[in-house]
Amino acid sequence: MRTSNPQEPARPAVRGRWRRIGAAAVGTAALVLAGFGAAGPASAAPIAKATPAATSTSSKVTWSPACSTPAKGRMACKALRVTGGTTAFQKANAHADAVTPKAADAATPSGYGPSNLQSAYGLTSAAASNGSGETIAIVDAYNDPNAEADLAKYRSYYGLSACTTANGCFKKVSQTGSTTSLPSSDAGWSEEISLDVDMASAICPNCNILLVEATSATMANLGKAVNEAVTLGAKYVSNSYGGSESSSDTSYDTSYFNHPGVAITVSAGDSGYGAEYPAASKYVTSVGGTALSSSSNSRGWTESVWETSSTEGTGSGCSSYDAKPTWQTDTGCSKRTIADVSAVADPATGVSVYDSYGVTAGWYTFGGTSASSPIIAGVYALGGTPSSGSYPASFPYASAGTSALNDVTSGSNGSCGSSYLCTAKSGYDGPTGWGTPEGVAAFTG
Repeated sequence: MRTSNPQEPARPAVRGRWRRIGAAAVGTAALVLAGFGAAGPASAAPIAKATPAATSTSSKVTWSPACSTPAKGRMACKALRVTGGTTAFQKANAHADAVTPKAADAATPSGYGPSNLQSAYGLTSAAASNGSGETIAIVDAYNDPNAEADLAKYRSYYGLSACTTANGCFKKVSQTGSTTSLPSSDAGWSEEISLDVDMASAICPNCNILLVEATSATMANLGKAVNEAVTLGAKYVSNSYGGSESSSDTSYDTSYFNHPGVAITVSAGDSGYGAEYPAASKYVTSVGGTALSSSSNSRGWTESVWETSSTEGTGSGCSSYDAKPTWQTDTGCSKRTIADVSAVADPATGVSVYDSYGVTAGWYTFGGTSASSPIIAGVYALGGTPSSGSYPASFPYASAGTSALNDVTSGSNGSCGSSYLCTAKSGYDGPTGWGTPEGVAAFTG
């Protein structure tokens, strides 16, 4: 039996759309979780008034989207920041006589950390041994001026080796490759960036990280950032953003996402059942989202489709424009079906992130398929460099129905009758694809 290790102790070092939400609670948390010490938060600029937060009816966790509502024709980031309630991580670690902790407190982590995620997805051994020399690219819009410093806090806390510009592990560039002429800074997208680089670190601590910041959140600029990431040598590129499909998508496919030999992962969306782009691109691995909780079963964990309401949960669906890739054989959608695989995304079972730009510096819990995309990019990186000319989106299909993937068979993300496009089934389904990683075997080729 693999234990779930919910307490997340520090590990030995290894090599190397919507308006801003309200300020998180400041000060020492009422409960210091088992295995954790306090991290000293610093003051930051005021935050705009909070928008209405969504609520997870199952665990009473509240959250709000990190990014401002995008203008027409722009992509939305998929990061959801927890603003209150008690997360699955906290419930697993709470003392019987303790005051109920609040996930919005910035003093201590309140979400899953590296060892939790590695345990959940059978990656503990691979994360310790693999990834050296591999580069995961994170593509986001705008600049996070604190990205490197915040990443250092995350990695230090969890006992991961330093990943800095000085030691060659971390690099931040614009969509043109410049290290000095960077985009304007944006607090919401900075939260997205912190989530993305922390998740890449959590899954592949030995990997290098290349952060490519697009000038704005248009598909053209983000697409150019994808191309730049590939030009700079990244074989794994995570994209935690999306928007409505359009008739231009097939041309975007050709211009930005057709990169054989490169694993490109994309968030499936956070608005429940319905297709988004670029998750619908036939050249990418579309990543859905689950709710992840510790369990007494042989795996030590259990997962179901992430859904809070008919309009909030993992994306899935049938593309209106993109052709079906040759490796996808489901019969209920004549074009490209979303998703391919999945990983944790429910904010109520969210992940721990360190962030400081525009917020009280400290620990926050995030969810959304913004978390699942960099997690899967990290799994690809642990699996090793994709073969020349391959389309890594096809790799999980070669392992379909095997022990290399955890089949998610419960839950739905909207209304589509009882169709697999929005309802978890044994085998392939839209919300979770072929399932979640169990080791790296399904992500190599």
